Amino acid sequence: MYKVDLKESFFPAIGGNAPAPLTISQTIENSVSKWGSQKALRELLDDGSINREWTYQELYDQSQKLANALATRHAQGARIAVYANNIPEWVITELACGFAGIVLVTVNPSFQRNELKYVLEQSGAEAIYFIENFRGNPMGDIVRAACSGITAIKHKIDLKDDAAMYAGSENPHGRTCNPDDTVQIQYTSGTTGFPKGALLHANGLIRNGIDSQTRSGVLPGDSVVHFLPLFHTTGCAMMVLGGLSCGVTINLSPIFDPQMLVDVIAREKPRYLGGVPTMLVALMQVANAKGTDLSFIERVGSGGSMVAPELCKQAKEVFGVYIQIMYGQTETSPVITQTWHDDSLEDLTQTTGQPLPYMDVAILDPGNNTITPIGVQGEICARGYNVMHGYNDNPEATAATIDKDGWLHTGDLGTMDSRGYVKITGRVKEMIIRGGENLFPVEIENVILQHPDVAEAAVVGVPDPKWGEEVACFMRSSTGKKPGNSDLKSFMRDRLSPQKTPTHWVWVDDWPLTGSGKIQKFKLREQFEAEN
Repeated sequence: MYKVDLKESFFPAIGGNAPAPLTISQTIENSVSKWGSQKALRELLDDGSINREWTYQELYDQSQKLANALATRHAQGARIAVYANNIPEWVITELACGFAGIVLVTVNPSFQRNELKYVLEQSGAEAIYFIENFRGNPMGDIVRAACSGITAIKHKIDLKDDAAMYAGSENPHGRTCNPDDTVQIQYTSGTTGFPKGALLHANGLIRNGIDSQTRSGVLPGDSVVHFLPLFHTTGCAMMVLGGLSCGVTINLSPIFDPQMLVDVIAREKPRYLGGVPTMLVALMQVANAKGTDLSFIERVGSGGSMVAPELCKQAKEVFGVYIQIMYGQTETSPVITQTWHDDSLEDLTQTTGQPLPYMDVAILDPGNNTITPIGVQGEICARGYNVMHGYNDNPEATAATIDKDGWLHTGDLGTMDSRGYVKITGRVKEMIIRGGENLFPVEIENVILQHPDVAEAAVVGVPDPKWGEEVACFMRSSTGKKPGNSDLKSFMRDRLSPQKTPTHWVWVDDWPLTGSGKIQKFKLREQFEAEN
């Protein structure tokens, strides 16, 4: 850990002089010079078997070839959308766009017509690169329907149509890119409403990926099983750009199938495993059911939503190590803080760790934007190389998120101790106000997750005529057992004060999830209000 003794909740950028900013092409060229003949990318099929493979040199060459082709169709700075699941063509297109100075607009492959149409129009994309079908979703038909009437769309190209993709590839593009160039527009996950397009730059995505992977203990030559969605920063930046910068071999899974992936993990024996909490829960349940030994894993990373202490303890039982928690958001490329593998059990299970290097992190008072004293709750804010340029075509939202001093306001409430370790206490917008008292869902969720029959939980505030809001707890069973309300209330009352005990208890079989695996609490609230 970093040895600091802070006097207020402000962690200044640490790590010395920041490394020289990088473009995507410079990053891959550096990796080719070190590991040119090593496997960089392997394609997993639905059954977990290995199909196509690329060395670092081959991946660079093919990406450069596609960059030449893209440059014949799109001017530098043009925006193109990619609408596909995790396939090698997605990765190659990401790199090619970075080489040719084209902005990649990432699209969730589960999107339907209206969602896709919104992203295409809002981003100003002039083309869409897609696949025809994925898991029963007729994506080609959706593309053609969504693009109807959008005059800006000049090209609709199947990612698997090599003739169309590589037309013009014999002409070198000759373009020069800068590390500060916007290279991607990613739409925020929408846990509280419809997404906004974050303008992300090359150096932010690359540097953040490298530093997060480094703290995760990733080493050159590591075999990494990659099942996180590529359309999200964790998948395409941390795992791909960060992983390729660190010299790993990426085993890219087309889907998240825990039954298949447990077998792949057992075969590949990765030192590092990363996934959002819902994914790790599913993998651990399958591994336990199959009796598969995964104790060879040395590091496990998770984030994207709150990682409960109970999940960390379960990971220790299955993998033999505790989870290294990461905290961040799309707008920060994405990681802000991360625990260290040798942190104390308390820090690993009760905090989100210290900031990554080269960025400022502070807890600011939401009322006056001043830095809070040590241990006093406020809004978690970040400033530095990792912050987005802003929201696409939305100056009002940008101004509300990035203040005049350059602080990006995350919307998350938290505290910082004198060592710079951050704890998340809730969301500014998810805070429940019951009878004038502020209640924080994370605190309540962490307690109910200690119940042996509860695998996952989400706490939200729902309207109440007397109190303004009451606490509703949604749960998924880990055992098939579903204890009654009185039993659950007794369990909570032994551990929390009465006003924090949920009034409403709802068992669910499945969660409404974003494409990156976060629980959409606003949909749970809407569902509750519609049924009550």
